[in-house]
Amino acid sequence: MHVLVVDDDEPLAEFLRRSFMDMHHAADVCRTGRRALELLDLHNYDLVVMALDLPDTDGLDLLKQVRDMHSFLPVIALTARREVSDRVKALDLGADDYLPKPFAFAELAARARALLRRARRPSDPVLRVGDLELNRLERRATRAGKPIELTPRELSLLEYLMQNEGQCVSRTMIIENVWKAHSDNTTNVVDVYVNYLRRKIDGEVSPKLIHTVRGSGYQLSLDGVEGP
Repeated sequence: MHVLVVDDDEPLAEFLRRSFMDMHHAADVCRTGRRALELLDLHNYDLVVMALDLPDTDGLDLLKQVRDMHSFLPVIALTARREVSDRVKALDLGADDYLPKPFAFAELAARARALLRRARRPSDPVLRVGDLELNRLERRATRAGKPIELTPRELSLLEYLMQNEGQCVSRTMIIENVWKAHSDNTTNVVDVYVNYLRRKIDGEVSPKLIHTVRGSGYQLSLDGVEGP
């Protein structure tokens, strides 16, 4: 699961990010509504956990924009507001659930699981980029119909790159979302594993799908980008 946490309470947001990662989910954090909309435009999230009290926008307005962008994306609203009318309005504007602060993470996690169980649009079990396919349920990759032998870590890295098709992902993002770690000191391992993938995915086949974006990171796409 890929979660977006939107909250300007930095300690709480970081706690939620680490808690989701401890559950083996990928999690991104942002503090403003503007940045949330940018991330939602860039990535395919499975769940948004959103505070309604943000510094740059009213959370209810942001909620409406999120729902306009993604009709089926599960959203849990967080707020210190206690009025029943605020809860009703949040639900009417598209929140799937509502959790008042303070709350226990165990309850948030349980609500998230319940939302995902009854999600209205199941995520596609097969990712495709050109003739490259990854069956996420069977953990099996093929290119032009030919099976590709990948280790579990290589499969996870490939899945993350394919989920972000056409977007540059930094080494730090890969470390956090694939290795579930939070350290810039280990990002060199990303280069090693990307090279493993290149040899297995691209090899002598054209077009090349895995590209280096100089000074930024990596991108998986049918179109080449600047870089070796």
